[in-house]
Parts: sequence; structure tokens; C-alpha cells
Amino acid sequence: VKMAKIKDALILTAITLIAGLLLGGVYELTKEPIAQRKIEANAKAYQAILPDAQEFRIDEALSGKVAVSETLLGQSGLPLEQVTIDNAVYAYDASGSLTGLIVEATSKEGYGGAVKVAVGIQENGTEKVVAGIDFLEINETAGLGMKAVEPAFKDQFQNKSVESFELTKDGAVEDYQINAISGATRTSNAVTNAVNGALYFARESALKQ
Repeated sequence: VKMAKIKDALILTAITLIAGLLLGGVYELTKEPIAQRKIEANAKAYQAILPDAQEFRIDEALSGKVAVSETLLGQSGLPLEQVTIDNAVYAYDASGSLTGLIVEATSKEGYGGAVKVAVGIQENGTEKVVAGIDFLEINETAGLGMKAVEPAFKDQFQNKSVESFELTKDGAVEDYQINAISGATRTSNAVTNAVNGALYFARESALKQ
């Protein structure tokens, strides 16, 4: 009986190992196609942010940096505890030259749940410039938080070279200041933090020189 139990345990272990190897192989085979489908699904938003870009490519090293980005954001000194970096891809123009970076970042601080943005970041010498942002996921209150998707709010981030953005209710006078949406401070804060997370990731990891 004892030998039978040992034999059964060995068989179960072997099955588990084989299943694990098979699943690992399937993951490696499907990982890139899944990532590519994500790019295709969000290409319209990417293109709106970086109009000169003709191609968005997956980069294994960049994906590795995304995987450890939680630790990086924790070192920022910014209130990014509820922010995650979900994806990042390099953008190339028609000649094949690198024209920028798209970083997808999510803040869990939205009034209606997660707010996910795509942030386009380009380099101007040693400066990192936020080319613009677009929304990939937002479920805020109509007439209040949903005003975040309107140009009056989201275009405040456009073509800005700053260390980080700061929300204000008193009227933005500096490049780094963002006017909060009246009656939707929570949404405004969620978007601002998500953009700050993307910018910090780009400056300190993805585009670090």
C-alpha cells in the first residue's frame, strides 16, 4: 500500500510538472500576440497622442521594466500608491526613427473606479515632454468627472515639460499646474496621479539616459 501511494505521488508530481511546462510554453507562444492585440485595440488613442507615429512596437526590455514598475513608483516621493503602470510601447515614425513612448497608467482613485490613461512622452534634448494624453478607461459621473475626457481638461497636459503635475483649484498659472474640474476633484486627482506615474516611469526607467 505504501509503495502504491509513493507511486501515485510520483505520477501526480510528473503530471503537475508536465502541465506546468505545457502552460509555460503556451504562455510564451501567446504572450506576444496578446500584447500585439492590446496595441491594436488602443492604436487610435496612441495615434491621437503622437500623430507622427506610424508604428508602435513591443520591446521585451521595456516590458521587463513595466513588470517591476511598482517598486520604481514607490521611490518617486509622489502620492502614487494607487497608480500602476500597465503597459509601455515605443513609437516610430514613417522613417523608422523613434518618435516617442506611450505609457499606459491606471489610477484606482477615480470616483467611479479605475481611470486608465495613455500618455505620450517625447524627448527634447534631455527634457521629457508630455505630448498629450487620452483615456482608455473611465467610468466617472456624467457632467462632472466625465468632463475629464474633454479638451478643456485633458489638453492641459499637452506639450508640457515638467517634473510632475500638481492639481489646483485656484487657477493654473504655471506649466506644472492643472485646473481641477469643478465638482470632480477626485477624478481630476486620479488623472493627474496617473499621468505623473507615467511621466516618472518614462523619465526614471524607460527613457533614462
